[in-house]
Amino acid sequence: IVDVPLPVQNRPGNSGADFLATMVDQYRGADDQISVTSLSMMTNQLSGTSKYGYADVTMIARLMTEYFMVVTRPDAPYHNLGDVMSAIKSDPSRVAVGAALDDQAPFDLLVSAAGGDPSSIHYVTHEGGGDQSAALASGEIGIAIGGVSEFIGQVKTKELKGLGVLAEDRLPGLDVPTAREQGLDVTLSNWRGLYGPPDMPAYAVEYWQQALAKMVDTATWKDTAARSQFTTTFMVGEEFQTFLAETQADVEAALQAARR
Repeated sequence: IVDVPLPVQNRPGNSGADFLATMVDQYRGADDQISVTSLSMMTNQLSGTSKYGYADVTMIARLMTEYFMVVTRPDAPYHNLGDVMSAIKSDPSRVAVGAALDDQAPFDLLVSAAGGDPSSIHYVTHEGGGDQSAALASGEIGIAIGGVSEFIGQVKTKELKGLGVLAEDRLPGLDVPTAREQGLDVTLSNWRGLYGPPDMPAYAVEYWQQALAKMVDTATWKDTAARSQFTTTFMVGEEFQTFLAETQADVEAALQAARR
């Protein structure tokens, strides 16, 4: 689909906030820079981690949506979300929860739904599922929360134990109960997409939107979506902007509710 080299660079730091600042400060008007983003763009801004948000860059396309999942080691003393919530309410300092910054909001909501205090949670920040899995294996953390696609392979091979998924219904092919089944009425999904720098030329935006529209229609993408349990939700233009504004408002309301 794209016939020029696409070097991929890992740009860690505050769940995308650091590179978002770089994009705004250093690449304004560039036609050769794109970056992956997600719900973290919103939670970072709303929590004060970043002064920038989606309105400060060129949002290109929404690609997919996936639900959050809570996991632990197979030998951990937690058999369900109730066990985790009870342990946190009993002694929050003893339950280290691995979560990227954008993964903390859904876990806050779970604790709040269980009658606990979200401000008491002992978070250990990790940038992604790979780091979280390693931290679980080493015993640095006891619980992790992230996107289903980050853990589904290890849950299926029983290297990790799925405690709950924040979906409305159980996901096909994944034997993990929903939070709602366990008495915690919390459902939340994470969107993922691409953005460019501020003032990205219109021809570059159009190029990427057309290329991505072709991509999500390929067998390779569809196979990946089925294997990783995410839903393709391709969206561009005004529809995407409306989605961003509505989602930012929803996330802000959810964060405020969790802090009460």
